[in-house]
Amino acid sequence: MSRPIPQINRSIIIYFMKEIDHLALDGHALELFLAVLEEGSVTAAAVRLGLTQSAVSHGLNKLRRIAGDPLFAKSGRGIVATAHAQALAAKARALIDEMRSFAGGVTFEPARAQLSLTIAANDFQRDLLLPRFFNHIAGHVKSLNLRVIPSQSPSPAMLRENRCDLLITPLPPSGVDIVQKRLLSDHYVCYFDPKARAAPAGRAAYLAARHITVVYTDNERLDFDRRLAANGLHRDIAISVPSFSGVPSFLRGSQMLASMPSLLASGVMRGFAQGPIPLASRTRTLAELPMFMVWHQRYQKDPAHRWIRNQLEIVATTAAGG
Repeated sequence: MSRPIPQINRSIIIYFMKEIDHLALDGHALELFLAVLEEGSVTAAAVRLGLTQSAVSHGLNKLRRIAGDPLFAKSGRGIVATAHAQALAAKARALIDEMRSFAGGVTFEPARAQLSLTIAANDFQRDLLLPRFFNHIAGHVKSLNLRVIPSQSPSPAMLRENRCDLLITPLPPSGVDIVQKRLLSDHYVCYFDPKARAAPAGRAAYLAARHITVVYTDNERLDFDRRLAANGLHRDIAISVPSFSGVPSFLRGSQMLASMPSLLASGVMRGFAQGPIPLASRTRTLAELPMFMVWHQRYQKDPAHRWIRNQLEIVATTAAGG
């Protein structure tokens, strides 16, 4: 019969096990943890990462042992992160950034690259740029996985917390660590159904008409609507929809007007007539619509990210007719 292990030796064994546990941590496990945290679902995280649910569950169990915390708790039909998991999120993102920097080297070879990108964009810039961007990039790299998420009213946290690699928006968030570059310039025009009405004859007719506009799900209005309000101009808004793609079905066959980007004419607004917004000398300023790509300073000199940004600029120039 073996003798019991003395207390001091048992403590040494436990300490040694802890050392092994933290050294077992890897980048894939951290990516899995962040995916579950951001999606709020093991199933959604598995789809996002291209893994099985059992693989995600196994990875979570490994992380729970390392962290000494459940990390997630059931809440209704989903899960929520524990306070400890929320505190670990920023550290996990920082560690992944360090790993990326360590492995990145100083060169980037597109033909050998296996890219996984997350880009935040609302429906106008998404539909205008990202299908072309995907096809363009896919022809140059070994493999490409692209995830598109809505930007809504974008905040610096989206980039600081690594929720996306790039943000495409007319309203770039500000911050000393946030970098932006103009991709293209568009302008708002007045769309209408030519089978149902003529273009508004002037300012009075434009303002008197009933209008359709976009209000995003976070209750954020279009920059065009905010500019009108700032200039003391008010329209009769009949219908608000959460995206540009929701406008055509309401506009078709109606007397209403919709003020939307001109580049939508070849997309969701195909078949509708358009004209300038009749607000005299202020039209040009009110109707301007610049589009920016925005990224975090951590990627400023990353060769892969820089190459991706250059390719997006090429696509944007083509999409804008340049």
